Amino acid sequence: MEETVPKTILLVEDEPQNLKLFRDILQFRGYTTIEATDGQQGVDMAKKYLPDLVLMDIKLPVMDGIAATKILKQNEATKDIIIVALTADAMPGDKEKILAAGCHDYISKPFRLHVFIEKINEYLAGD
Repeated sequence: MEETVPKTILLVEDEPQNLKLFRDILQFRGYTTIEATDGQQGVDMAKKYLPDLVLMDIKLPVMDGIAATKILKQNEATKDIIIVALTADAMPGDKEKILAAGCHDYISKPFRLHVFIEKINEYLAGD
């Protein structure tokens, strides 16, 4: 039987409680997580570790999630990584702005746990 390697998810989130919540949920589900607390650190870690998925907060210190996503999508090594925005900004036009930056999708905060897990599994199923 072939052993499956756990998928790696980069969490880019500056709020400690949210970061812990995401980490706990994902690790409980068998995913490996790595973490960044600002947009620049997120870009650097994505380039270094090439995760299977990036969960990107939009409002971040140093560099926001939109700018970080654009950088990752322009980089040859990271352009194919699935990036999903995590945002409390569900204002008209925000979804379009997030998707235009290169995010595959976005998950609104606060989120429903089962929807969050379903979406993560869906993004990583094709890998």
